[in-house]
Amino acid sequence: MKFSKAILLSLVACSSSVFAQDTIRYTGNTLSNVDYHHGQLSPAIGVHNMQVFRANREHPEWAGGNNWTYNHQPLMAYWNNQFYLQYLSNPVGEHIAPGQTLMLTSKDGINWSKPEILFPPYKIPDGYKKEGYPGVAKDLYAVMHQRMAFFTAKSGRLLTLAYYGIAMDMKDSPNDGKGIGRVVREVYKNGTYGPIYFIRNNKNWNKKLSTYPFYTSSKDKGFKKACEELLANPLMMQQWVEEADRDDPLIPLKKEYKAFSYYHLPNGKVIGLWKHALTSESADEGKTWEYNPLRAPGFINSNAKIWGQKTSDGKYATVYNPSEFRWPLAVSTSADGLNYTDLLLVNGEISSMRYGGNYKSYGPQYIRGIIEGNGNPPGGDMWLTYSMNKEDIWVAKVPVPVTAEETAVVNETFSQMPDGKELDKWNLFSPIWARTQIEKLNGEKVLALHDSDPFDYAKAERVIKPAKKLTVEFTVTPKQNNNGELQIELQDAKGLPALRLVFDAEGKLKAKVGYRYSGVMDYEAGKTYKIALELDCNTRIYKIKVNGQDKGAKVYFAPVSAFNRVMFRTGEVRHFPNAETPTDQDYDLKNAGEKAPEAVFYVHSLKTTY
Repeated sequence: MKFSKAILLSLVACSSSVFAQDTIRYTGNTLSNVDYHHGQLSPAIGVHNMQVFRANREHPEWAGGNNWTYNHQPLMAYWNNQFYLQYLSNPVGEHIAPGQTLMLTSKDGINWSKPEILFPPYKIPDGYKKEGYPGVAKDLYAVMHQRMAFFTAKSGRLLTLAYYGIAMDMKDSPNDGKGIGRVVREVYKNGTYGPIYFIRNNKNWNKKLSTYPFYTSSKDKGFKKACEELLANPLMMQQWVEEADRDDPLIPLKKEYKAFSYYHLPNGKVIGLWKHALTSESADEGKTWEYNPLRAPGFINSNAKIWGQKTSDGKYATVYNPSEFRWPLAVSTSADGLNYTDLLLVNGEISSMRYGGNYKSYGPQYIRGIIEGNGNPPGGDMWLTYSMNKEDIWVAKVPVPVTAEETAVVNETFSQMPDGKELDKWNLFSPIWARTQIEKLNGEKVLALHDSDPFDYAKAERVIKPAKKLTVEFTVTPKQNNNGELQIELQDAKGLPALRLVFDAEGKLKAKVGYRYSGVMDYEAGKTYKIALELDCNTRIYKIKVNGQDKGAKVYFAPVSAFNRVMFRTGEVRHFPNAETPTDQDYDLKNAGEKAPEAVFYVHSLKTTY
């Protein structure tokens, strides 16, 4: 991994000089454990992780007509009562042409459109030579690379932007300041888009070779005014630094700090954040910075993005991968925007990487939210977007205020709960082919866990008031008994399970006992089962009742000091990848684009008794 000299100097800055600055810092005691995908972090209650695009090379008809499998760097806005999500895409791997940028839209953040090509592949003229790099372009297309996608002008117009870079081969960089330039088009309220223009070309590029005109040639005065407003905004321009000319006068801080995000403090100062948890402050809206970016004390973050924002409750949040890897995905909160005190889980899953590719990294990564000025979705939740394995695109809805504690007993029957509020305190992991959602079964609302994904699973988790001794009751109806599985675990605060029950693919309900599974009973498709578990951490023994009948006692397969979560999952727990896994996956999984026969399990209720 290569680092610029500026970044290396920032990373090794002595701690005394860092603490001398009035900068953000992490003062909590919680650290993530990279040996677990969830980092052994307690979840922020009520987070819903939802896949919005699933790559498929073999069946593009199942991926909105697209068969490219490198999909990454999503960015989000909320405008005209609608979510807009932009991401870039290549056929196989990073920096390997051709590249394009696509758009997804959603009215509610849950149901998303098919991807629409926003900025199509761009042909580089044959014979083109890139300054300082060997080779001559022949049948070569541009590669897209952008850290900024949206700008809402004072007039209310929404611009969307992208950047066409040049990578002569798979090891060349498209964000070295020697590309073609940045493009812009307007998003219209009727769902269409304006024509594509260049808004900023790299100086080495001959504009006479451009496929698109320069924005100043537009006859739309309002559009040109919005572009000029954008160009005059230092905080927007700072997001362009990686692709811009290294001496571009529009870029305030020209050093090679990557993936800039920011938020404002009550005193008007701007907190800037970059990869590696670098940070600085600005008192003049980003025109100048009070010190060269330094690593924020206490923050752990490697070469991946970090996101920061003010939340709807007046507090602040940073979201990032708190490790030297790109897992887990976590949130830290602050009352004043400077002192961050906790570290909670947003997403602790790593879906199987189905398609290998150049520089494809494992994990939920490159997190972004909605930057100041680009909209506020109703409800006050924090909305985030990220890529999984640089392959699939996800969003997360994080309730505000952010909390990890449940102090009340749980007594939830979904059919008796207000519409739209049933899953407010449930944490969901919901791939497109393994949806986790409220549905109707025989006229009553249930939590449905679907699964037709051979490489992923549906998951629903409920944080409960911690206890050493309690009874947990839940009601489940399996739609089938000949395929799929539903695993139910009782876990501690770090996500470590003590017991596991499984509705398996052979019609058996069984319990994990040490290395093996022990049978509990046969189960039938379409029949409802009310299961009661009497739990005691001191004895490490639990008793099982099904529909009122005693099914005996079992020993925990692992000890815990207290129970803190109830988890439902339609697949086996994953341990791959891990810290020893090679960085790059150069192979595809077998039958990567195929579906499995769907299995569905319905959860009717959950109750805890202390």
